[in-house]
Amino acid sequence: MQPLLQLTDAQIGGWVASFILPLFRVASMLMTMPIFGTQVLPQRVRLYVAVAITVVIVPGLPPAPTVDAISGQALLLVAEQIIIGALFGFSLQFLFQAFTVAGQILAIQMGMAFASMVDPTNGVSVAVIGQFFSMLVTLVFLSMNGHLVVFEVLTESFTTLPIGGGLLTAHYWDVVLRMGWVLGAGVLLVLPAITALLVVNIAFGVMTRAAPQLNIFSIGFPLTLVLGMFILWVSLGDILNQYQPLAANALQWLRELARAE
Repeated sequence: MQPLLQLTDAQIGGWVASFILPLFRVASMLMTMPIFGTQVLPQRVRLYVAVAITVVIVPGLPPAPTVDAISGQALLLVAEQIIIGALFGFSLQFLFQAFTVAGQILAIQMGMAFASMVDPTNGVSVAVIGQFFSMLVTLVFLSMNGHLVVFEVLTESFTTLPIGGGLLTAHYWDVVLRMGWVLGAGVLLVLPAITALLVVNIAFGVMTRAAPQLNIFSIGFPLTLVLGMFILWVSLGDILNQYQPLAANALQWLRELARAE
């Protein structure tokens, strides 16, 4: 009695190259990118989403090279896809971490560094203002369909960075290093608030020198906290104008990363 289904090594290798290799790139990006790569979303759910996305995009992808499923070449290709997907995910982390850093700096300046909570996305303790900025940028990113742009760039990357095309090029890593400058924008986001709070602290210093008997801590701490909350409330009115150029640059760098040659 002959088996109902006979598979050759070439057919198995073709299936591995056409589905499994793209799955590694998609899954590695989902495991490292913000929102989808957080601890809030279980790993099993992320894997299901990665399989669903791969099933949808595989029919439109260019043909992949046929490899032996258990050969060393297949392992190298898997490692290549994991590195590319992880770089895509980590590059998006710069955008979100810029706002988190801005919130941390502002919390320190206004005396709320002690008010911390456990960040459910990363599992670490952060200042509440940093967590507020992180939640805010997440909602704005989703409302402006930033995740759809990321998935579009990921799909295009299989054409611009084909499987087996290599990735160790100077331009590729230059784009990765340039993305790190997004973190510097976190300081610029809260620079007006930092400047205003610095003026307040200088004023308290002058008061302390003028009246040493004045208990400046009992007056300065609550006043600095109230003024810091007011400055934060005023600065939130312009948060969208500050977010848009940062998000545009981050997504543009992501496109350059996918088209690196």
